[in-house]
Amino acid sequence: MSVARLIAANRTQFDIPHATSCRLMGVSESWFYKWRNRQATLSELRRRDLDKAVLAAFVASDGTYGSPRIADELRDDGWATSTNTVAASMRRQQLSARPKRRTRRALRRPEAAAATPVDLLRRDFGATAPNEKWCGDFKQVPTAEGPVHLAAVVDLYSRRLVGFALSDTTPTAALAEDALCMATAIRGGDVAGVIFHTDRGPQYGAAAFAEICERLGIVQSMGRPGSALDNAAVESFFATLQKELLCRRHYQTRAQARRDIHTGEFQNLCPPCYGHQADFEGTIHHRRTPHHLHH
Repeated sequence: MSVARLIAANRTQFDIPHATSCRLMGVSESWFYKWRNRQATLSELRRRDLDKAVLAAFVASDGTYGSPRIADELRDDGWATSTNTVAASMRRQQLSARPKRRTRRALRRPEAAAATPVDLLRRDFGATAPNEKWCGDFKQVPTAEGPVHLAAVVDLYSRRLVGFALSDTTPTAALAEDALCMATAIRGGDVAGVIFHTDRGPQYGAAAFAEICERLGIVQSMGRPGSALDNAAVESFFATLQKELLCRRHYQTRAQARRDIHTGEFQNLCPPCYGHQADFEGTIHHRRTPHHLHH
């Protein structure tokens, strides 16, 4: 997802003003409105038509068809499209087929176990440059209306937030994908080679999440089952968030929590995520580089 589309989605999904999102993303409002008011390209018009066709096929299947089956249906109707293109459309529209019930025996197949990412960090949470190692997890933000679920992506070089996504329902692989896509957009779109370390939660182990990591060139890493210390860096970030923000707030509505996370206090807690991160990390890199290498 591009920065401009992310700004537009924040307004549609979370009622976040365009001006606020532009400031957080480090872009001008005039640039965003120029993008929004331009004429749609042929590819964008085709994508809109494809989204409508995918939604129609999904509804017609009573929510049981996944991207391969919908792609087959569309090709039968004359569409020239691929399973990956349909899967991307379903992610944009937050469409997810009802999964088939899996037995315990199926979960223990050797080939399934072999596909599980290994722990590439082994509790080495140091990094020598930005976009070398990221880590992620979920955090519940309590409100009187019920929790808001936060998916976070933290760069281990600066220990700062580089991407996040919010949901009022139980965290899903799609929520984790949204946070990862935001981090990718913030970092310029080219993050190939980044190691993304998480726990073994089902969201990060989902096939759809593995697919988007592969598409972006991100290498997955997972700690051992039940070991919180294997993801201690992101737990430390959440502890700071709890101490410096959440324990001082008693949110009556989810909207209040979202506003704090998108702006204000959360911005003060994690300033480099909002437009100044490159300068911040550049300063760190300068301090860590020996003097004879500066020139």
